[in-house]
Amino acid sequence: MSQNLPQNLTRKHSELLQHFVDMINTHDVSTMENHTHPDHIDHNPVVDDGIEPNRAFWAAVFTGFPDMTADVQDQVAEGDRVAARIIYSGTHQGEFLGIPATGKPVTFQSIDIWRVQDGLLAEHWDQLDMGDIFRQLGVDMAAMAQ
Repeated sequence: MSQNLPQNLTRKHSELLQHFVDMINTHDVSTMENHTHPDHIDHNPVVDDGIEPNRAFWAAVFTGFPDMTADVQDQVAEGDRVAARIIYSGTHQGEFLGIPATGKPVTFQSIDIWRVQDGLLAEHWDQLDMGDIFRQLGVDMAAMAQ
């Protein structure tokens, strides 16, 4: 189906995704305007809508995992959507989601889908296994639930 898209549109979506990944790999949240729409909608329950909450979320990630990296394994673009399977790696060296630094390495993957509007990532859905991340950090999920 992607063959119905103009080649330059799929290339632009891929470049947009690369800007997002570059932000993660450089930890430079000041570049968010290069890839994230000001009225960004996020369907992740941990991230509020808007570019500033998104910027704050990533700043918190980089505080908790100062060596966090992202590596795109697969990507697909069609219509106003771009999707990717991304592998993240980092060491938990600072507080994240209320969990004190453990010094433990984590590796996890996400499946992300974005809607593109005005040449920017405007809406986001993701799927990742937070339970696996907590397990890698040695967090007792039962204790957290109480």
